[in-house]
Formats: sequence, C-alpha cells, structure tokens
Amino acid sequence: MNADTVLLLDFDPAGDLGLRVQEILEPPFGHGIHVQREPVAAFDAGLRDAEVRRLMLRAAPSLIILVLPDGDPESAASLFESLTVPVIVVIGSAEPREMLKLLELGATDFISPPLSPLNLLPRMWRLLDRARRGEDLKNSLKQKLGLKLLVGDNPSFVAEVNRIPVVAKCDATVLILGETGTGKELFARAIHYLSPRAAKPFVPVNCGAIPVDLVENELFGHERGAYTGASTSAAGLISEADGGTLFLDEIDCLPPMAQVKLLRFIQEKEYRPLGSSRIQRADLRIVAASNTDLRQAVQSGRMRQDLYYRLNILPFMLPPLRDRREDIPLLTRRFIVKYAAEFGKQLTGLAPGAIRVLLAHDWPGNVRELEHVIERAAVLSEGPVVLETDISVQTLEPDAERDSFQEAKAKVIERFEKTYIKGLLLAHGGNITRAAQAAHKNRRAFFELMRKHNIEGRTFKATPE
Repeated sequence: MNADTVLLLDFDPAGDLGLRVQEILEPPFGHGIHVQREPVAAFDAGLRDAEVRRLMLRAAPSLIILVLPDGDPESAASLFESLTVPVIVVIGSAEPREMLKLLELGATDFISPPLSPLNLLPRMWRLLDRARRGEDLKNSLKQKLGLKLLVGDNPSFVAEVNRIPVVAKCDATVLILGETGTGKELFARAIHYLSPRAAKPFVPVNCGAIPVDLVENELFGHERGAYTGASTSAAGLISEADGGTLFLDEIDCLPPMAQVKLLRFIQEKEYRPLGSSRIQRADLRIVAASNTDLRQAVQSGRMRQDLYYRLNILPFMLPPLRDRREDIPLLTRRFIVKYAAEFGKQLTGLAPGAIRVLLAHDWPGNVRELEHVIERAAVLSEGPVVLETDISVQTLEPDAERDSFQEAKAKVIERFEKTYIKGLLLAHGGNITRAAQAAHKNRRAFFELMRKHNIEGRTFKATPE
C-alpha cells in the first residue's frame, strides 16, 4: 500500500511547534505515512495562499497539518477556501471562540499544546482512514465547498443561495433557470452535496449535447439486442445516478418521446430500458436546468406542459452577471487566486484600469466568460498586477433601462458607487485609507459610503496590494 502523504505547513518556522509535530509524525510513531514539512514565510496573504496551493499540487497530500502561531485564526481564513483535503490545525494557544472559528472556517480538527503522540496520532489516523474509505469525509468537505463556490453579494443572487440548504433537505424536483454561464451546475452540485444524498453519485448530463436518436438510450440504457450493434446490455444515466442526483441541463432539448418517458419516471420512479420487458426502479432526485424561458417552450410545443409542471416544483432564477456587477470584483479575486496558483505566477490583483474594463463589459457569457477572461489575463500578465492591456473583452453599452428617468438614474448611481468602491478596495487589497485616497475622499466619507452599501473591507484583504 502506498504511504499517505501528510503535508505539514509550518507558519511559525521560528518556533518549535512545527518541529515537535514532525517528530511525532516520523517513525517510530508515524508509521505508514510520508511527512513533508514546509516552512511558510509570513508574507502577504495572497502570495502565501498561492505558495500553499503550489505545495499542495506538488505533494498531493491526503491530510494537511497547519501549524499556526498564537494570534487571530482569521489570518488564515483565505487558506481554507481551496483546501480539499482534511486539515488539522495546531495552534500555540487560542480561546474557545477562536477554536470554534477555525472549525467554521473549514478546519476538520484542531489541537493545542501539550502535544503528544496520543493526542495527535489518533486524530490523524481517523481522518486518513475516512479519506481512504470514502466518502463521508469527501462529501462533508464538498458540502462546505459547495456554497463557497457561489460567490456574490448581490441581493437577488444571495437570496437564491440562501434557499439552497432548505431546498437540499427535501427530495422534490428542482428547476434552475438562468442564462448560459450563470452557475446553474454549481447550484445543482451545492443542492446535492448539502442533501442526504451527498454520499451517492451526482450525475450531470447536457441534454443538448446528446444526439436525438440516442437520448433514450443514454437516459434509460438498453438490453442486449435492443438495436443493431447492441451486443451487450448497458445501464443508462438513471441507473448510474441511483440513490443520488441526476442533473439534466438544457432540459428543453429533450425530444418528445424522451419527455414522455422522463415524466413517467418522475411520477412513478420506474423506467424500462430499450429492448427490455422488465420494469426497473431507481431512487434519485431530478434537478433540471435551462437557459431559455420554458413557458415559451411550452407555448411553442417544444416542451410538454405536464413535464414543465412536474419539474417546476422548486424553481431557482439566477441573475445574469450584468445585473450583479457589484460581484465582479469578488469573482475576479477568486479567479486571480485560482489561476495564479495554476500557472505558478505571483499575481497580487488588478490595476484600476483593468477593473474599469471589467465593470464596463456587459458579460453575455456571464461568470463563465469572466473566468475565461481572467484565465487568459493570468497567462498574458508579465507583472504582479493584471493590467488593462491584459484584459481582452469587447466593451458593450448596457441596455437602456425601462424605468422612469429618476428610477434609472438612482439605479445607475447606486450601481456605480458599489462597483467603484469595490473596485478600489480590490485594487488596494482592502486598505480603506489608500482606497479613500485614490477616490480623493477622506477616510470617514469613504467608510460611510461602504456602510451605505454594506461593503466590508476585510472581504478584500485576501488580495494583497
């Protein structure tokens, strides 16, 4: 059996806490594991997080032990956003509320001195054993990550996100509507991994990508001899998703006969593979999605009305990115961190000119388009800051508002203030004083604007200046 790798990230290399942990993990106590200790210098948070991600990619650990100096656990908050393996935090000293905060941030367990093999090793072996077996730990982490991937402060978006835990508890069908690139599959995955079905498969399928004459075969499977070339029987996607969640994207692309059979399955939980005389059952949840107005699809005859009603039990409506421009700085920061680590670059943020370009664009491809733009910019960027010249988008004028002049003016002003303030905070790493200076405002006036729009400076501190 290959040894499990334990990545020991020592954020206090000058102290002896990390060395003590390393001694406990090495033979004769820590048999069957490979310990990789990495001292991490206390430089800017963004560079630190990028360095940690690079270490994770190289080590591919089964477990991380994070050694933190005494102090505020919040300083490590951004680290937990992308850690997908269990994390034991070893901290010199902390108040109970600080230890609780570590768990809320994403730590799997924590420990403080005095350190001994008896109080560290059993925790480690238990987590490693769960990681080898499965799936409990994997799914608990996915539950935490599911909602963390849904980034935004826009009230309409937040309202939809806040419904996910409630909807996830039940088994009713869900319909997610929104333009291409708004995050429909992320919503579906979050619903699955927060549900009692989290330990079972999540099976996504794009109905529009399956040839019409193969849709039924893909969904329901077939028996041997069902058609020319069917030399063996094969299970369909419904069988594959048994016990879990079947995500049907572009549901309006299903051909009429497949719609009939899907409707029967939703009603009865029964289906018949092609060429079979036997009825089979499957227990799964259906989450459907579409980027079109399904009511129009019903009126035009492309979609059965009864299927639409069966799917539209718990609807979600995801706003396009152009209607939540205030979220662009937050999303941009996440993508900068992601692709800086992936491409091995020490990117610290965006220049104000680059932010202005992003805020002015209309984003017909929504969040997916924004991610691709930032990925391309991360490749092209030659400095620590992404410049305006690194951003490649075609700036479009926003659509004319349908409100009255005063209403339209108020909305534009509110949107401008939010995006302008968040853009400055993003450019200056959450430093309110410097952001206020760049806006030619005193700090108090700038802070009042932040309070007016419920903007918190610490949200932007993970991106250094």
